[in-house]
Order: sequence, then structure tokens, then C-alpha cells
Amino acid sequence: MIVTVTLNPALDLTYSVDALVPHGTHRVGTVAERPGGKGLNVARVLHALGEPVLATGLLGGGTGARVAGLLTDEGVRSSFVRIAGETRRTVAVVDATDATGFWEPGPVVGAGEWSLFLAEFRELLGPATVVALSGSLPPGVPLDAYAQLIALASAAGVRTVLDSSGPALHAGLRAGPSVAKPNADELAAVLRTANVRQPGPQGLADAVRALADGPVVVSRGVAGLFAVAGDEVWECAPPIPVEGNPTGAGDACVAALARGLRDHTPWPELLPDAVALSAAAVAAPVAGAFDPDVYRRTRATARTRPAARSSAVPAAPPAGGTRARTHR
Repeated sequence: MIVTVTLNPALDLTYSVDALVPHGTHRVGTVAERPGGKGLNVARVLHALGEPVLATGLLGGGTGARVAGLLTDEGVRSSFVRIAGETRRTVAVVDATDATGFWEPGPVVGAGEWSLFLAEFRELLGPATVVALSGSLPPGVPLDAYAQLIALASAAGVRTVLDSSGPALHAGLRAGPSVAKPNADELAAVLRTANVRQPGPQGLADAVRALADGPVVVSRGVAGLFAVAGDEVWECAPPIPVEGNPTGAGDACVAALARGLRDHTPWPELLPDAVALSAAAVAAPVAGAFDPDVYRRTRATARTRPAARSSAVPAAPPAGGTRARTHR
């Protein structure tokens, strides 16, 4: 079983309007709500693939209960730790041309609540084969939270995928996840924080190795994936860029990596699968979903190739579209 961890989930609300006018009053045409948070998107993709998955994390209040209920309605199994604070909401206002997002801050998590989650996590490691750790940390959770969870999983012989940013990513990398999956901007930020030289004469692969002992897969939008695994350096990109909504593409990539870790899939086969599932997520209207036809077509044509030693991570554009980005 694959376990996904979302420490800062949300209830995603989408308001559709004819046109978004600053300082104006708007009549909302439709309201859509769904469980939000990167780890929940990973769980939903895995569930849609028919993979056994369980979502865990921190939920609180009526909003948290609604998130749990929506997951149950979709058939996704979950086991959350309840907290006193109210789970946050995100609001996307969508018109015919673009979207504007408003992300609430997460609830404050107490030390006792974090200890309860650690106990729950230890229990879930029993049936787990892989754990995916995704997204931002709510206030009150220690900055090394993912590092703590990676250490517990490693001690239990469970593999881990880490997808976060900032200090949480930096601390998590030092704990040695089985695979880390930052995007290009997140990796560049951590390299700066760690005072690791940016890609140049030494090459991106050497910079990544200075930061992390284990494999790192960097997502670069339409430029695809760049993977550093020991002495091996790989690249893989979709043969044809897919237009659509890039929100959730990185979460679909994490779902593919988690499944590949479970199955011990070698990199030349794993990266095309991750690229194909990411492209299929771009073609889907919401995060946590994917287009099966795009997945099959891209999977059949994407190929992994060795990357040049001096390959750099470009400031990649989103993989199509200009929609509001997913929250962390």
C-alpha cells in the first residue's frame, strides 16, 4: 500500500464568473469544491489508477470534516489525525481567460497534535510499502517534520518520495528520502540557501549531489524531467507538449514515482511513466485527475536518454495554460 501524507490540506473552492473585474461585484455562476492539497492529489491519482492507497494528514473543524467526506465520496481511503484548528480553504475565481487564487493560511498545530500524528504515522508504516510526503507545513509543525517522517519510514524499511519546498525540502533532503521531486524553482532556491554553486562549470548533477545523497527528480514543465541517481543522469520529456491546466502535474509525477518505487521500476522505464502521467494531468480540468488517452499516447512515445553532465535546469514555463497554480 502507498500512503500519502498531507500536513496542510485544504478545501478547494472554485467560483466561475463571466469576467473578473477588480473592485467589482460578481455573481457566481457555479461553485465547485474538492479535497485540496498536494498529497491528496497524489492519492486521488493513485486511486484512479487502481492502486491501493491511503491518505493521511491533519484535519480540523467542519472544513476538515468536509474534506474527509469528499475523499470518501471518491472512494479514497483515509486516516487523518484531528486537530483543534480549522482546516484552511482555497478559493479560485475563474473566468473565460484566467483564474485568480486566494489561499488561506493553515491552522496552528500544537506540539501534542504533532505527537499524535507521529504515533499515527508509525502505525501506518506497518502495511505501507511507499510513503509520499507532499506540500507545505502548517504553522506549529516543526520545519524538520518531513525529515522526522523520513527517518521513521527508513527505520521501518519503507521507501519515501519527498515533494516540498523551502526549509521543509532542505531539511528533508538531509534525511535521505528514497526520491526527492522538487521543481526547477524549488531546487534553485534550496541550492541558494545551502550555498551550493548554481549549475555552470560543475554542472547541475554535481550541484544536486552536493545537496542530497539520494536520487532527485527535477520537474521542468514542458521541458520534462531531469533525474540524478548516483552516477546516472537522465532526461525525459513529452514528445508533444500538452496544453491545459498545469495544476496537479507535479502531483501526478509523484504518484508515478511512488508506484515505481514500490515496483522497483528502473529509471529508463520509470521516467517516461512519470512524464506521461504528468502530461495527462495537464490535460485534465482539475488537480488529482488525469486524461487516460493522453497518458497512454505519451507513455508509448516518451523516451529516457542520458543527460549531458553540464545540463542546467531552465526557468521552465508551466506545462500549458495560465490557470491558477496549486497551493502547497
